[in-house]
Amino acid sequence: MAVIQLWSDDGGEPQPVAANSVSAPSSDSDSSEQVSLSSSCLPASEVYEQLRPAVVEITSTVSARSPFEPSAEGSGSGIIIDEQGLILTNYHVIADADNLEVKFADGTTVSAQVVGRDPGSELAVIQANVSDQELTVAPLGDSDAVQVGDPVLAIGSPFNLEGTLTQGIVSALGRTYAQEDGTRPIRNMIQTDAAVNPGNSGGPLLDCQGEVIGINTLLENPTGDRVNVGVAFAVPINTAKRFLPDMLAGETVSHPWLGIAGQEVTPALAEDLDLPVDAGVYVTLVAADSPAERAGLQGAFASEAEANRSSSLASGGDIIVAADDQTVASVEELAGYLDTQKRPGDTVALQVLRSGQELSLEVTLAEWPD
Repeated sequence: MAVIQLWSDDGGEPQPVAANSVSAPSSDSDSSEQVSLSSSCLPASEVYEQLRPAVVEITSTVSARSPFEPSAEGSGSGIIIDEQGLILTNYHVIADADNLEVKFADGTTVSAQVVGRDPGSELAVIQANVSDQELTVAPLGDSDAVQVGDPVLAIGSPFNLEGTLTQGIVSALGRTYAQEDGTRPIRNMIQTDAAVNPGNSGGPLLDCQGEVIGINTLLENPTGDRVNVGVAFAVPINTAKRFLPDMLAGETVSHPWLGIAGQEVTPALAEDLDLPVDAGVYVTLVAADSPAERAGLQGAFASEAEANRSSSLASGGDIIVAADDQTVASVEELAGYLDTQKRPGDTVALQVLRSGQELSLEVTLAEWPD
């Protein structure tokens, strides 16, 4: 289990986060050489000139909760997404803030308010209070078209150094992380070796044509220091596009929750536990009072405490092999289906193997708990 840093809104101190399926890049690359990989790339200076005005610095203030506590201030970055001053950023940049201030590239500073938020995807939209100011809007690209090795650029305000440009490559795709046990993981994150640090949160990860492909969100540093070591992660812009309509409508986006812990069934696991199939999701634990529990799903362990005491994986858990007649061969496939196709309150029909018998269980999904 890797330890990563989630850039906080409390003065830039990173918060520890648990990561699923996060690993270091397989090799280091000289980013200046990588920018020449594609003949269609614009010079980094041209991308910066075009996009710098579309990136803002966001300062958040949390008022003192008592006379004995000082107020707290933090900063991050944001991306202008329309001419009226709507700005896309990370949720943790604005979380718990009593006041927000936006500083544009020309030095103009205005107040702002939260429009909508998606804590589960680490996203938020704020409205800057602009009047006649002419704003540059960042073009939103297609993160599904990104490939490992593509050159990328990042613009933000690391350590309050506004307008900082860095470059690198896409180191990996499809990374998953969760802030802590029991919270909703963010999937399909883009890993990059572009230098991003506290203060880059909410700023754009750009392709070399100057389109936003991700929102810079977190870094991994095994030392615990709040500095970049070449492993950073961005929420894909297509994830943001999916939930932008809800956030622009003023909503707090919720996500479907099944309530299980599981493990991918592999041939080795099937042999160890004498399972009847060698693909699917082996249910290790069912959360109490969860949709899965109410539907009758059974885990290998009766409780988290029992699982923590065990030195090996127990037998007897259900095996989920399909959802709504779509085969699922791994936890990621099941979670991806629910994330993209379902909302809280929707039902999903799970095909389950239990003690050699095939069952069909209908589950009504709930919201991810806070």
